[in-house]
Amino acid sequence: MFLSYATGFGLGGGLIIAIGAQNAFVLGQGLRRNHPMMVAFVCALCDAVLIAAGVAGLGTLIAAYPLLTKIAAWGGAAFLIWYGFGALRRLFDTETLAEEHITKTGWKAVLSTTLAVTLLNPHVYLDTVVMLGGIGGQFPVEERLGFALGAMSASFVWFFAIALGASWLAPYVARPATWKIVDGLTCTVMWLVAYSLLAPEIATLIGG
Repeated sequence: MFLSYATGFGLGGGLIIAIGAQNAFVLGQGLRRNHPMMVAFVCALCDAVLIAAGVAGLGTLIAAYPLLTKIAAWGGAAFLIWYGFGALRRLFDTETLAEEHITKTGWKAVLSTTLAVTLLNPHVYLDTVVMLGGIGGQFPVEERLGFALGAMSASFVWFFAIALGASWLAPYVARPATWKIVDGLTCTVMWLVAYSLLAPEIATLIGG
């Protein structure tokens, strides 16, 4: 049980830590101190549900229907491009990380954006449902729970670490230049992820 848990934690952490749309979003909300704990919890909870579904066999089902992957790729890329434009616009504002200058968003809007960043990004399904689910499904039945719990734990630890760390750092980096770097990083990451989603689809259309 411990070995399967440790394996799940290591593999889950390795996939989640990679820079992506989720991490950039959580970092930004943490620096803004804009409901960072809720954002971290929702991201980790979504990962946990998807990991459980993957280990239970959903990854095999998704792989059998390529159309689902295509729909997710185009929809997810459209959202990431739109969100990236929002970060790009903020580059030209005079926003700082100082508490009195930060415009905070209501929890409902933050919640909906968090769910969109998480669930409209096909990379999340690839990492959790397909990859972690496929690997976990190869374990003996009695060890799959340990593997899934390990991967889920890695997600909770990572997202709360980002949110808490960014919130703690915010007072020390309260300069306009710092926020422009954060927004520039956010825009770049969102667009790179969108490109990675669309490039194979566009290549297929051209080749077809």
